[in-house]
Amino acid sequence: MAARGNGRDGETRDAEARDGGVRTRKRRSSRTGRATMADVAERVGVSAITVSRAFKRPELVAPELRERILGEAQAMGYVPNQAASALASARSMTVAVMIPSMTNTVFVETLAGIHEVLHPRGYQILIGVSHYSPVEEERLLRTYLQFQPDGILLTGNDHTAATLTYLAALRRPTVHMMELLDDPGSHSVGFSQFEGGHLMTRHLLERGYRRIGFVAVQLDPRTLARLEGYRQALREAGLYDPAREWHRTEPSSLSLGAAMLDRIVDERSDCDAVFFCNDDLAQGALFQCQRRGIRVPEQLAIAGFNDLAASAWTTPTLTTVATPRYGIGRQSAAMLLDLMEGREPATRRLDLGLTFIAREST
Repeated sequence: MAARGNGRDGETRDAEARDGGVRTRKRRSSRTGRATMADVAERVGVSAITVSRAFKRPELVAPELRERILGEAQAMGYVPNQAASALASARSMTVAVMIPSMTNTVFVETLAGIHEVLHPRGYQILIGVSHYSPVEEERLLRTYLQFQPDGILLTGNDHTAATLTYLAALRRPTVHMMELLDDPGSHSVGFSQFEGGHLMTRHLLERGYRRIGFVAVQLDPRTLARLEGYRQALREAGLYDPAREWHRTEPSSLSLGAAMLDRIVDERSDCDAVFFCNDDLAQGALFQCQRRGIRVPEQLAIAGFNDLAASAWTTPTLTTVATPRYGIGRQSAAMLLDLMEGREPATRRLDLGLTFIAREST
């Protein structure tokens, strides 16, 4: 008569019979059937702590061993449980990063710098794109705070009252990027946007231009600070004319730069130079000058800001101001890393400066 028993006992006896009566069941997560950290550790022949380090602090594990651990984990389908790790360590190993745009090269390069510093230390980045809206930034931050990020990187200092309240109440380490803050207790990495606008305008004045226009788009605080630098330089020279300013709320682009060049020529054909608040606008203006037969800089000088990659290859090459956006990403992440690990950074306000680049367009 066949022995009775539940299915699990029968399976166990069958497994033992196949292995000569020796019980060899592998340890797996009892409820999900998924591989656990302990399973990976057993397979590799190391402790679970070593497996944890291979994922969270890879620099602490020998490269060959780390590769073995990651290889076995992949083969077994093991994925670390970040939620459980956060509960156990009171750290989420995530950083919330708020940027205005993912299509603007400036912020893409800033993210690259952030990633280069934080990724080797085991941190994951939660990227929020505000589209230059403080209200959208507030909504994103409120959402990301539910994940208990260990730190926050914010772009600029244009925030809603609610965002400032969240930051003050939760006391998360926070670093502001792109702009320099003087507020007590704040941490920031950037440069003077005002100085950038003043520097370019002074260059145009020194080159002999007197009827200098300015094109401002998006109208975020950084653009407006450059505009103020432009105004100040012209006021100092006794040449400021508000009628030579053109403001648009649309995002910066080549096509908008071309359209603004047409408008300037049609409305103020006596302009002898135009300072565009971003390089892509200035590049579009250069292309449009070629179409219209306007000689640059003989008939009209063109200047930009940020030194995007193509600016060194336009015809003529574009005079601009190089901004340290990659360095801002790296240094902001390094400052935040200090704060998250309980160290006070060497400085609370790190000015990375600007580099003026004179080229053929002026």
